[in-house]
Amino acid sequence: MSKVGEGEVIKKVRALEKQRDEGKVRKPGRPWTVRAWLLRWVEEIAKPSVRENTYAGYEVAVRVHLVPGVGAHRLDKLEPEHLERFYSRMLANGSKPATAHQAHRTIRTALNHAMRCGHVTRNVASLAVPPRIEDEEVEPYDIADVQRLLSEAAKLRNSARWSIALALGLRQGEALGLRWADLDTSSGVLRVRKNRLRPKYLHGGGCGTKPGYCKKRVRKNEDTANTKSRAGRRVIGVPDELVTLLELHRREQARERAIAGKDWRESGFVFTSPVGEPLVPSTDYDVWKRLLADAKVRDGRLHDARHTAATVLLILGVPERVVMQIMGWSSTAMAARYQHVTGGILADVAQRVGGLIWEVAKDPEESGPEGL
Repeated sequence: MSKVGEGEVIKKVRALEKQRDEGKVRKPGRPWTVRAWLLRWVEEIAKPSVRENTYAGYEVAVRVHLVPGVGAHRLDKLEPEHLERFYSRMLANGSKPATAHQAHRTIRTALNHAMRCGHVTRNVASLAVPPRIEDEEVEPYDIADVQRLLSEAAKLRNSARWSIALALGLRQGEALGLRWADLDTSSGVLRVRKNRLRPKYLHGGGCGTKPGYCKKRVRKNEDTANTKSRAGRRVIGVPDELVTLLELHRREQARERAIAGKDWRESGFVFTSPVGEPLVPSTDYDVWKRLLADAKVRDGRLHDARHTAATVLLILGVPERVVMQIMGWSSTAMAARYQHVTGGILADVAQRVGGLIWEVAKDPEESGPEGL
């Protein structure tokens, strides 16, 4: 063996020894493709160990984006540049930055597990630069908008659903996941414990359609799951006006139960269909959109109702820690995002303060020399 050849061998042996000492030697055998690893990881590793909604996000990122985009690469040959070019293609093809970022988080998590299993020696997704996500603009409705929405909502079934959204700021899943056992109207207390899940179905027969459209479909997930974080499980005080609306709603639901008779499905949910079934989130969203149009209020996200509740609480001077408890926030960073508020809300508060301070001076019986 030549001296040059011997030197190269010694160099490679020392590199392997270093990798061995650092626990970074890749396992021998047929190398994985990115596609094969992601499909195994999402179904066999992630699915049994994460929340259902988390798995759903991973599964879409893998199936729709990552496998078509980078699946053909060998797992141990994947480079940060491959991922960065992939993210750029996603954005160029119309994906939102948040969608590309979800794909980035998904493959980073999958590669972490591959590294623990010895299939790769580093996580290239941790080295890749993901697309930047702009902070979501907080767009609360002003007081006049809220009043129009509540007035129009009073004409609907489940009208208290929208009072809870605008007054207490419950997330959609939290509001739809409420059961009567979570509400104590005598003491004016509401406990948030569960999130309503979007239904997922299996085929009930060979009809050739998607599972969700199958007439014999079988639901494969539960109605609700625990809230995502400890901060999400919280106790909220309910204003007297909202307690009254909820009691009226309870009586209306009892009337619907009597009409439905044997067709009623007793689920215990506060907000249900006319036969007692829990509301479907997509249907609830459609009702919100119709409500905005009927109330002649600007179009907006359902989450804007939550923004509105949080903003009003902060403007009224409710201590930040109390607002965090009501909203189910886990960090003060969330409260900071709500410091931007609409001029309409500020003007409304200014008028109320002005009326409170100067109303006495406008009273004819209190004005004049005798009042000085």
